[in-house]
Amino acid sequence: MNGPRFNEWIQSPKVRVIDHEGENLGVMYTREAMAAAQELGLDLVEVSPNADPPVAKYLDVGKFKYEAQKKANLARKSQKTQEIKEIKMRPNIDDHDYDTKMKKVHEFIGEGDKVKVTLRFRGRELSHGQLGMAVLQRVAQDTTEVAKVEAYPRMEGRQMLMVLSPK
Repeated sequence: MNGPRFNEWIQSPKVRVIDHEGENLGVMYTREAMAAAQELGLDLVEVSPNADPPVAKYLDVGKFKYEAQKKANLARKSQKTQEIKEIKMRPNIDDHDYDTKMKKVHEFIGEGDKVKVTLRFRGRELSHGQLGMAVLQRVAQDTTEVAKVEAYPRMEGRQMLMVLSPK
């Protein structure tokens, strides 16, 4: 409890005190409250400095920090990071191959991941961009119930890209 606010808080004559069980003990002199907290083996911590009078609480600071760290670790463990999975296709993909790739797209979106659909053009296929666009539109149409198009189809060199994200 050191720092610039500590000295001005100590000098405020009275504080409203809340004990370690959450019960209001009323307004006390700061020195009395600190002595009572030390008798209990706890610390007096200012909870609400802007109140009139300021509110202070009896706490075990070490235990409080430990509990807060435990909560933060649990929250970090339970949150899922969203990954971007990539599915590669060709403009003249066969129906069965397309169905297999679409099963994987649905699986990835079901897990909550984004899906980047990449169409790679080779040789003269590049002059038939409309075939690639048709394949990507078909992908977007087949996933309308579970996903939305985050990045619409665009060309990058010899590839056409589209990104889908879960609804």
